[in-house]
Parts: sequence; C-alpha cells; structure tokens
Amino acid sequence: MRTVLITGANRGIGLALAQQFTARGDRVIAVCRQSSPALDATAAIVEAGVDVSDDAAVEALATRLADARIDTLVLNAGILGQESLGAIDAAGFERMRRQFEVNALGPLRVAQALRDRMAEGGKIGIITSRMGSVADNGSGGYYGYRASKAAVNAIGKSLALDLESRGIAVVLLHPGYVATDMVGGNGDVSPAQAASQLIARLDALTLADSGSFQHANGTPLPW
Repeated sequence: MRTVLITGANRGIGLALAQQFTARGDRVIAVCRQSSPALDATAAIVEAGVDVSDDAAVEALATRLADARIDTLVLNAGILGQESLGAIDAAGFERMRRQFEVNALGPLRVAQALRDRMAEGGKIGIITSRMGSVADNGSGGYYGYRASKAAVNAIGKSLALDLESRGIAVVLLHPGYVATDMVGGNGDVSPAQAASQLIARLDALTLADSGSFQHANGTPLPW
C-alpha cells in the first residue's frame, strides 16, 4: 500500500485528491488547518491544526509522523488574493506577504521538514498555477498570487535537482480553472475532474520529467 500525504486536504482539490486516493486503496495522510465533514467521511488519516506557514506546526507534523514513509507528497495548500496596481495599500501588501508564506514558502517548508520521511524513488507534486508563468501572463494584476506561484515554480525546480540523487521526482502541476471556494465556485473544471487528471500525472511521473511545469492534462507549460 502506497502512502500519500496531501496538504490543504479539507476542501476543494485537496479533498477530491484525498477522496480519490483513498478510494483506490492508498493510505492517505490528509493535512489541513481544520478538518471538514467531507474529509472526515473518507478513510484518510487526518492531521488537522497544521498551517503550512507555521514553522512549529510543520515541524510538529514531521515529529508525529515518526517513521512513516511517504511515497507521494502533494503540496496543495494555497490562497488567492486579487491585488490591482494603484490599489495596493498596506493591507494589500500584507496579503501579498501572506500569499508568499502559504503558496511559495509553505511547500518548501513542508518538503524540507518531511524530506527524511520521503521514500527513495518517491514523488512530489506541487499544485501551482499557470498564473505563475511569466511568459503566459497576458492580463496583469493578481500581483501576490502570480509572484508567489512564480516563486514556487522556481522552488520546485530546485527541489527536483536537490532530490534527484534519492530518485525523488518533482513536478509542478497547474490543475486548470477549478470550481472551488477559492475562486467563488467559478471555473470550468470540477475538483473531481482536476483531481483525476492530477493523479494521472503523478502516477506517470518519472525522473525524466522531474522539474517540469505541466497542465493537469499533460501539456507542458512555459515558465
């Protein structure tokens, strides 16, 4: 039985991933700040009270996992802000800093804390966004979200290089425009559809693809 750890697993894409991984028989460790009835209804092992921007909370998670071996680590927790040029006040800059803590430093914080829990030949999927692509930016705005996702893309590439010697492959995955609470329920892909595609990408991931930036449908994305 493979062990999959998912951050941000209480709702949206993370919940759908937890549901689908458990349904196929994987052992799932579902990490979140606060659980949900839907997550509690799965067969996942729920690790609540973990904010990925909190050093102590993440280190405590690593301690609780003890000698667990993680085959697949899905770094999914994220937040979205909508800053517009000319309207970024002090609170707006604080929101941007928070997005960097959660969207960029959060995945790195968790990956570093759990690196010794990763199985040799394991896999890491970072749920990022094509909004972090500099080449693909055709509309501007969303300063904190775009910049934090560009930062996590760079972090993911470095993780791929640093973990290569252990046979651990890392992929940066854009899930599509998914209808979740984070975007007010808008979107053209359901969480279940996005999760299915993301799992397919993770299943197919090898060291040959490590460090790549992909759409959940398998299409390569520009940096």
